[in-house]
Amino acid sequence: MSCVSKTCIGKRSHLRNGTGLRFELENRPSNDATESGFVIAFQGRVYAYENRCPHLGVELDWAPGVFFDAAQEYLMCSTHGARFEPDSGKCVSGPCAGQSLSALVVFEEEGELFT
Repeated sequence: MSCVSKTCIGKRSHLRNGTGLRFELENRPSNDATESGFVIAFQGRVYAYENRCPHLGVELDWAPGVFFDAAQEYLMCSTHGARFEPDSGKCVSGPCAGQSLSALVVFEEEGELFT
């Protein structure tokens, strides 16, 4: 299957532990400020979230596709340094401690990732 669907994110082979892919969110309500999502690989599994910190709604990535802290243990907000568990999206430190990233459903088909 080629990556021509509007819900296609990219190839699974482009993800390695510690890396992420940004993608545009389709069909969002006009009052929803979230415009992008991201998918990451962590400990061999794939997870996807809205690219929005629960604290102020800012995007998480330091640079396009860079979501992890230096130790590759947590997702980290580039603005306030909040840390999130990659497998649950739960904030474990920072101004939004106890809140979570909004998870997105992601699936793989013939090596392609889709939402």
